[in-house]
Amino acid sequence: MTQQGASGASARRVSRRRGGLAGVVVLVAAAWFVTALPARAEEPYDPQRAGNPVRIAAYVAHPIGVILDYLIFRPAWWIGHQEPFKTLFGVED
Repeated sequence: MTQQGASGASARRVSRRRGGLAGVVVLVAAAWFVTALPARAEEPYDPQRAGNPVRIAAYVAHPIGVILDYLIFRPAWWIGHQEPFKTLFGVED
């Protein structure tokens, strides 16, 4: 192959890379644009229909869960990560 033929092949490779890179840039820009659009509700908020029993139960259960987290679960996690409990429970760093 001649010198000129070899440089032509490398120029085509560079051209393909630039084309592929341009495609990736376009896809990333399109994905960013689509995710940046504001969300639209299908129907407006209706307070008459907002009394879902599961949501009402969650209003009651959430503060209880937070209290249990801070009083029981976080201290238990901390104790479980101290020696000798760390070895006993098989905690690996």
